Order: sequence, then structure tokens, then C-alpha cells
Amino acid sequence: MATIHDTDKNSDSYEVFVKGAPDRMVSFCQNQAKAGLADETEEINADYWLTNIAILSSHGLRVLALCKATIKKSDVSPGENLDQAFVNGKEPWLTMVSLCAIMDPPRPECVQAIVEAKGAGVRVAMITGDHKDTAKAIGSMLGIVDEKYPGAITGPELDELDDEEIKDAVLKYNVFARASPQNKIRIVKALQAQKQISSMTGDGVNDAPALKAADMGVAMGLEGTDVAREASDMILADDNFATIVTAVREGRVVWDNLRKVLLINTPINNAQGMSVLLGLAAGLQESPLSPIQVLYSNLICAITLGFVSAIEPAEPGIMELPPRRIGKRLIGRYLLLRILLGTFTLTSLVVASAFWLKGSNPQSVLYRLDADPPAELTQEEIDDVKYFVEDIRAISFNVLDFGAISITLSSRFSYVSSFHPRIFFGNKYCWYSVAIVAVLQVILTHVPGLNDTIFMMRGMDGLQWGITFLMMTVVFFVMEAEKAIRRFVRSRGGDTDDTEYGIFDNMQEAETDEHGKKLLPKGASKLELVALEK
Repeated sequence: MATIHDTDKNSDSYEVFVKGAPDRMVSFCQNQAKAGLADETEEINADYWLTNIAILSSHGLRVLALCKATIKKSDVSPGENLDQAFVNGKEPWLTMVSLCAIMDPPRPECVQAIVEAKGAGVRVAMITGDHKDTAKAIGSMLGIVDEKYPGAITGPELDELDDEEIKDAVLKYNVFARASPQNKIRIVKALQAQKQISSMTGDGVNDAPALKAADMGVAMGLEGTDVAREASDMILADDNFATIVTAVREGRVVWDNLRKVLLINTPINNAQGMSVLLGLAAGLQESPLSPIQVLYSNLICAITLGFVSAIEPAEPGIMELPPRRIGKRLIGRYLLLRILLGTFTLTSLVVASAFWLKGSNPQSVLYRLDADPPAELTQEEIDDVKYFVEDIRAISFNVLDFGAISITLSSRFSYVSSFHPRIFFGNKYCWYSVAIVAVLQVILTHVPGLNDTIFMMRGMDGLQWGITFLMMTVVFFVMEAEKAIRRFVRSRGGDTDDTEYGIFDNMQEAETDEHGKKLLPKGASKLELVALEK
């Protein structure tokens, strides 16, 4: 940047003040201020200035060179645009006056966010226009520069690399200094060529091509230009990097909770139908559940137990898991196993409770209620059979819905045990929904008219409630035992997170051939960014 000042109306010269990148400005300087006095000059000692620039930059300071010169008034006209050529297009003509070092420290929350991102398998790289030493020092403060990524590379150095070399460079360096807009888009495409999911942040017009090319372009909402926001996929409202990591965390919570919804709703819904099928196949003359009971269970469990699982808070360690691979589906091997286990357990116990009650009663279901009863039965015996069917439906109905509560409580935590005080905290709405389901079950079971007329069952006695809570406990223990086994397998190095590809995953999305959009296009080092250059 240069400004012109008419400091002496009687002189035929203007005074020019210039500031810019110090390593570039040194090459435009012929003289330097002598002993710090701007009015006395001497021949510039370039090594002196370059050494001090390097010292200041190595401490993470952004350094500007402040220079001055004089030009004839005839060389410029009022209102003339002082473009880059005004400073660069001359022989060395400036006088170096001083260096200005500015500290722009990283935000504390940004440093912590990068630590959290690294733990989550998210690599953070910095692309900046700063001096290489400054960028490297700031990278060290942020934790971006470490033993694995110890150095930095500049835009001009990237320009010298061909397509294959830049693909290696983007995996070797985390800091890219003195980067141009062309460098940014090459970095994005090189990362994609290495099958890395790439997100790019930016705020300026020059960032738009890289924002558009990235898998997730993130524009600044406060300082960003309209062009950058239009080219991006997401806008960062507070311009804070830590918010991006928070978004990653929330995205993982959503994914995790979607799996919990499946784990809760699918076994419960399966058991509602499978209990009828298994009960009839096992020898019950009447369905252990009436149609209205099945419909009610489907409705109440979905809008209470299934709903609250979608708002579970993040589990401890969610940001320590590796990122999900491309093409991974919601249901993997272990989630399917848990769904099948929950379905089998709940279905079996619903039917088992019916047979338990049947075996404990001298009366048994000898015929279908919609068929003609045997002639030798008295009306009293026929009524006993009818009432006993209602008893079986009452206990089956309650074992089904109280067992659904057990599945919900166990599924709140994917790995850690629910045999812990943590089960009472974190999501109060879970306990509201459990209370709603439990209270409604008691009301429907014991309120006359509701139980016999609508739900085709009778109120339960102490034995039936004892069987119900025993079955509820068994469901909870079975689901917790499965988690304990998975924790053990995980400790032995097993892939219990389904991070590897399986039969449920989309391998077409996972694999990208040499003509895919995620690969570095041929000739990328000569991208025709005419509009950018203009």
C-alpha cells in the first residue's frame, strides 16, 4: 500500500509512504534510515533487515516494512490509482525506515478446538498469506505444527511442483504460507485426489473457487463477502474456528442418536408383530396381543421412547472416535446384531410370559374365541376361558411396553454401562417419557371400560405384575450384557464401531476411480483461473 503526500507546497516533489511484506519490500529499497533518523539515509544493509524480519517472524509476529521515498509531482496525477506496479515496477527506489511487528494471538478456544479436532481424526491445516516463519510460529502455537507435520511450504514453492508432487506435499505439510488463490484450489484438489474429505474456510472473493471446490466450503458470516457466502456450503455466523469443531461434534451426536432411534424403535416394532406370530406358532389358540394393543404400543413407544432418544446429549468420548468413512450406512454389523438381539429377547419374553401365566392356571385356552365352544363346557367354564385370554393379553401387553422401556434405558449409551448413576442424568425428557408410558400402562390395565371394552384385557394381580417386572429386568440385563461383550471385544482391537466397510455399505461411494470428481484433474498445475488473475 502506498500513499502520496504534498508536504511542501513549494517543492516539485511528493513524499511517498509505503508499507508491505518486509521480505518483498527489502528488494525495492535502495537506502535505509540512518540510526533510526528518517531524514538521514545510507545504503541499505539487506542482510540486517532480513535477519530481524526472520527473528520477529519466528516469534509468531506479523511484520510490516515501513518505507518512504520522494517522487516528482509530474510523475503522478491527482486521483490516480496507485496499483501494485506503482511500487514494484521501478528500480530500487525506497528508503527502509522501520519494521512494525504485530501480535495477533490465536484465540484460546481455537487452540482447544484444534486439540479436540485432532483427537477426532480431523486434520487442521492453515493456508495464509503471512511470511513462512510467522505462519510456522503461529502453527506451533495452535498445535498444527508438530512432529508429524514439522515444516511449512510457501505458495511459490507449490507453484514449482507438478501434480504428483503436490499430492505428496499436502499430506506432508500443515502450514501453507504466502499462498495465492490458485494455490488454495490446488491444495483442495490435491487433498481430494488423496481421498481426503476437504473443508475450506474463507472470506474473500479470491477464496470463492476453493470454497466451491471443497467438499464443504465454509464462509465467514461477519467478515465474509457475498461472493464467498454464495460459493460456500455453510456460513460460520461468528467467524470462530471453534464453532466448526462444535458443528463436527453436533454432527456426530446426530448420527449417534439416529442409530439409537433405530435401536429402540426397530426391536419394539418388530416385537409387536413377531409376538403375535410366535405366540400362535408356539401353540396359543388366541393371539397374545389384540390389534388395538399392537396399534397403541406402536404409537406410544414411537412418540415417547423413540422421540426422546433423538435428543440425547453427546456421550463421553464421542470426539475420540475416528471419522465415518465415505459410503458408511447407519446400520452396520453390530447395530444389526443389537437390533436382532433386542427383537428376539423382547419377542421371546412376551410369549414366555403368556405361557408362564398359562402354566400357572389350571384353566387353559382350549379353543378359539371366534369358534363354537365344545358342547361339554358349561357357560361358567366358557367365561373362565374368555377371562383367561384377557389375562394373557394383559401380561403380554405390559411385558411388551415395559420391556420397551428397558431397551430405551440401555440404548441411551452406546458403549458405557447403564448400571451407573449417569442413567439418571443428561436427558430429563427420557424419564418424562418413561413415566408417561408406565402411568398409561397402569391406567389402561386397571381402569374399567378401557381395559376390557377397548383393549380386551383384565386388570392384573400381583403375580402378573411380578412376572412383568421380572421380564423387564431380563431385557435390561440382556442388552447390557451385549454391551459388556462389545466393550471386551473392543479392548482386544475388534472393530465394534463398524469403521471398516461391510455388506451394508455403499462401496461405489467409497471407491473413486481416476476420472472421479474427487481426483486431481490432469493439468491442475495450469488451471485457467483467468477471472481470478484479473
